[in-house]
Amino acid sequence: MRTLVCLLGILGGLLLFGNTTYRRTDAAAVQLGRRLFMDSILSEDYSLSCASCHRPEFAFADTSAVSVGVHGRKGVRNTPTAMNVTERLALFWDGRAATLEEQALMPIANPVEMNLPVDSAVARLQRHTEYPDLFMQAFGELPSAATLGRALAAFQRSLETSSPYDRFMMGDSGAISESAKRGLLVFNEKGLCVECHFSGDLTGDEFRNIGLFDGQRFYDTGRFAITQDSADLGKFKTPSLRNVAITAPYMHDGSFRTLREVIDYYDRPDDIAPLHINRDTLLRRPLQLTEQEKQDLEAFLRTLTASQFLK
Repeated sequence: MRTLVCLLGILGGLLLFGNTTYRRTDAAAVQLGRRLFMDSILSEDYSLSCASCHRPEFAFADTSAVSVGVHGRKGVRNTPTAMNVTERLALFWDGRAATLEEQALMPIANPVEMNLPVDSAVARLQRHTEYPDLFMQAFGELPSAATLGRALAAFQRSLETSSPYDRFMMGDSGAISESAKRGLLVFNEKGLCVECHFSGDLTGDEFRNIGLFDGQRFYDTGRFAITQDSADLGKFKTPSLRNVAITAPYMHDGSFRTLREVIDYYDRPDDIAPLHINRDTLLRRPLQLTEQEKQDLEAFLRTLTASQFLK
């Protein structure tokens, strides 16, 4: 059933991608959001922009396990991609933001990220020589917390991507290799990947505990910190797999450096996290993937890389 849902989601996503109305905003808001995303004016000491951690050349993710904020302060979680977030139902690893507009403001105020109160950021924008006019063009209003969130969200909604996998799903049998085709079968069947990574962006927007919580080596409680529900202990939002080959390192803590390490973990999770607490029932037994199946699965995951990153 999940395989069918995945296929329908991909086709729906492609139809959405082909229609520019998916952005749900106009060009002026997108361009303003792009400029703000790249501008260090939104950080306390003018040293960082959103793009400092969401690096465009790495599908708007980061290459370090955790990103470094102002004054060298290290974060506690891996920076997720800012691409393909239009349809997300919750943002951040723990799902604490329900909308992109809400999410966009949180890193600005976060003490270990940009450390600038949102009202101070708005005051800077209002004093700027160009931003007031740009906000008026985009929204008919001067800079405010609401319009700042809307602008950054508009830019993020413009970052939708398509890949060789999408072309394959639309009927181009030569878009991906034979190894990748076998890997897709592993993904949908023996690997059980599709049980969590379905829909057009290969995520179910669910919260899952994959075993990387034991209260000792892996101590981040994840979704539990938001809900205080013991059933959510160690759960994190299932990320989209689009562009996954260029968004290493992986997992909420950036503890896995390569796709192969991720595949090996899912194949035999007890080898790395034997003391897990509350791990999902899908991972209660080894997958017993062969070496060829692992290579094919990785080949498939690489077909999810957007065309602009293949040059």
